[in-house]
Amino acid sequence: QLFMVAAYSNKDAAHVESIRHLVQDLKVGGLIFMQGGPVREANLNNYYQSLAKTPLLITIDGEWGLSMRLDSTTKFPRQQMLGAIQNDLLIFEMGEEIARQCKLMGIHVDFAPVLDVNSNPDNPVIGNRSFGEDKINVTLKGLAYLRGLQDNQVLACGKHFPGHGDTDVDSHYDLPSLKHNETRLDTLELFPFKEMFDNGLGSVMVGHLFVPVLDSAKNTPATLSHNVVTRLLREKMKYNGLIFTDALNMQGVAKYYTPAEINLKALLAGNDILLFS
Repeated sequence: QLFMVAAYSNKDAAHVESIRHLVQDLKVGGLIFMQGGPVREANLNNYYQSLAKTPLLITIDGEWGLSMRLDSTTKFPRQQMLGAIQNDLLIFEMGEEIARQCKLMGIHVDFAPVLDVNSNPDNPVIGNRSFGEDKINVTLKGLAYLRGLQDNQVLACGKHFPGHGDTDVDSHYDLPSLKHNETRLDTLELFPFKEMFDNGLGSVMVGHLFVPVLDSAKNTPATLSHNVVTRLLREKMKYNGLIFTDALNMQGVAKYYTPAEINLKALLAGNDILLFS
């Protein structure tokens, strides 16, 4: 149940066979569905679930709905555009509809909303995925999206803890640094997360971010840090939901360690589920 692997509905029979082996023989705990199409994915989902002794936890990166990964599906606005909407009820209703579509697909967790405060205009990876640069607006919009999903039985996932907004490096390619003091982190980056935790956020995703004030060990992203995952998130902030790593194939973490080292360090740090190992 600790491992969640990537499954595609636009790949060949060899890929389907590799997932079958992971599910049936190695008892992997869950799947994150990546690129493909809705009908193909639903059929594969049913097939993989039929092989699993323990039901699989199924997830998707669906920040703007299923269309972030699947063709022929409804494309909702990115979060920057949602941040400009005055009526938060519309964002709640969008969350409701995304949840409805997720349930049609057999998806249990949507890796949304993004809770990063977009405070750095040079940020190459968050940008229009954030609700904006105002922490209050980010929080209110995030709460509306959270409730739309979770009031309709799809788990939300706030990301990227402790905050990927003020970085100028893309963690897909290298390890970004967040060089602020604890007061700044507490009043800006962590603010939306705290509010979401108080309102029942079901899961959180830890980002590949080097935050020296929290853990100064060389090349140690938050994902692999006991100080961040256990001491800050679990103990200090008293978060008791599911903790996912960000994708462990990203260069923000994969550049510095072997896959085996990454998996072990991520578990020792206190994460519940290793994503895209």
